[in-house]
Amino acid sequence: METLFIYLFKSSGLIGLFYLSYHILLRKETFFNSNRWFLLAGLITSVLLPLVVFTKIVWVDPSPTTIDWSNIPMTTHVENEAFEINWYLVLAIVYSIGILAFLVKFAFDFFSLSKILKGKTIQHQADFKFIDVNENVSPFSYFNSIVYNSSLYSETELENILEHEKVHSAQNHTIDVLISRLFCVVFWFNPIVWLYKNAIAQNLEFIADSEASKTISDKKAYQLTLLKITTQENCVAITNHFYQSLIKKRIVMLNKNQSNKRNSWKYLFVLPLLGVFVFLFQIEVIAQEKEAEQTVVENSKPVKNSVDVYKINKNTSDAELKEKTKLLKEKYDVTLTFSNIERNSKNELIAIKVDVKKGKEITKKMATKGTEAIKTFGIIISKNENGLLTVDFGSDDGVFNSKNNIVSAKDALPADKEIYIDGAKVSQEELDKLDPNEIESMDVTKKSDKGTIRIVTKKFSKTINDNVIYINDEKVDKNELLLLDQNTIEKMDVNKAGKIIRITTKTIHQSEDNIDIPAPPTPPTPPAFTLKNPKPPVFPKAPKAPKGDPINGDKKAWKEFEIKMEDFNKKMEALEPQMKEFDKQMEPFNTAMEAFEKKMKTYELQMEDYETKMKAEIRK
Repeated sequence: METLFIYLFKSSGLIGLFYLSYHILLRKETFFNSNRWFLLAGLITSVLLPLVVFTKIVWVDPSPTTIDWSNIPMTTHVENEAFEINWYLVLAIVYSIGILAFLVKFAFDFFSLSKILKGKTIQHQADFKFIDVNENVSPFSYFNSIVYNSSLYSETELENILEHEKVHSAQNHTIDVLISRLFCVVFWFNPIVWLYKNAIAQNLEFIADSEASKTISDKKAYQLTLLKITTQENCVAITNHFYQSLIKKRIVMLNKNQSNKRNSWKYLFVLPLLGVFVFLFQIEVIAQEKEAEQTVVENSKPVKNSVDVYKINKNTSDAELKEKTKLLKEKYDVTLTFSNIERNSKNELIAIKVDVKKGKEITKKMATKGTEAIKTFGIIISKNENGLLTVDFGSDDGVFNSKNNIVSAKDALPADKEIYIDGAKVSQEELDKLDPNEIESMDVTKKSDKGTIRIVTKKFSKTINDNVIYINDEKVDKNELLLLDQNTIEKMDVNKAGKIIRITTKTIHQSEDNIDIPAPPTPPTPPAFTLKNPKPPVFPKAPKAPKGDPINGDKKAWKEFEIKMEDFNKKMEALEPQMKEFDKQMEPFNTAMEAFEKKMKTYELQMEDYETKMKAEIRK
């Protein structure tokens, strides 16, 4: 969301830059066609340039600090649950409402245009369509259609008007108008974009006036026509219309001497400004550490963290859960809540949900559910020498002492250990290079003589926050992904455009116990064709029947229609040999596709059976 608003801000700045350059340097010049392309280039640049990012690498000296990782059993994961207004969401809603409103206005303008043109007689002349209407509207052009009310003007005035509108139509000025209107929809909040639209429309009128005056012998009569049109202000918004509010400027430009070509340097003025924009906003600086020789630093005696582990197993009673809740509240001012508790016939825990909170600073959640008794896990509370409290969960039987269910964690893992950073297995050397300030969370697991360290960096955690996460097609939150055993991941797909991470695990876990899901059936492979697809013959276009019926309708039109139908039928009969040849060429395709369709039906039946088994597993 933040990225979108930054992009809109940068694009708006570029639109303002081009508009000011035009307004200050170019609007009084008679380079009308060059101004047109300058203004269009400004809109295109404002959209594309913010997407171009240049990378600059800055080399920095490596940090000399040596970290004793064996004394960091785990790092807290902190979430702030305080209610905050998401201003980005508020701005997004306001922005979306604005776009919707202006899109509705845009659609209404199209409706107004179609209402004027509907049912009107069209006269074709060269590449133009002339439409003479009865409505009191200002003359306008829309692509190659020129609309006017001939009863309002003399023959000379009408000739002048049509010459003007022909220029609009021949040079496709409607495209400029539509582009500027679309920019007003997207950047509706930017007042400069509306001035930009007016500048484009005004310059198009200068172009049409300049070109039309070259074919009109009496320029004075043309200027008088301009003045007469000012009395008619009924215009269609999305068209090039003969009337514009700044008639005085148009007349001044008609009589102005051509600008000196030496003034063309003004178009280059915008280039250094674009360079400044790129330098300030489009260069991403990446810091990389220089390789340095490893230095051995003798550490002072390490300060051990105070760590307590509160064990919960399948035989933990409700009274013991209440006791742990009371003890954590008294000792650490931590609120511990147990819910969704389920037991089997042996009174063993098979499901439990744990919520751990400390004010607005720490929030931890954990849940396990299955058909068998839960595996032993613990709530781990640690405090460093600065009094910083951290909370996490562990499922390592080796770190628990059976006496009182409360123990101190060991400071170091055995030599035989595996290290993972952001899910990737790394060496001890790579771990030593990691800056501890970049750690978001750290899980330490120890089983018998083997240990595992799993570290999540802040950068990776931010990436997770920016994406929607699915595990086995089920949407999950960040914590569930961080708790996922990386060894169970079979496939991970990352859609950067849609910001979606999809993870498929080797088995679906309903609890701490693994449940193997049935393997889905394999879809059949479509047939591979060695031949090119045959092309069907090109059919003639059927004539359109006239309105009404043959008896009461326009008999002449129906007679012409019958003649056209006879010709159409003859053409269709002539195509019969080509159709037979096409059917013959299609036979191998049809045969192969019939076999494939049979396999697909079998596959669909297998999928139905697979879905039935999956539903049965889910109900368990």
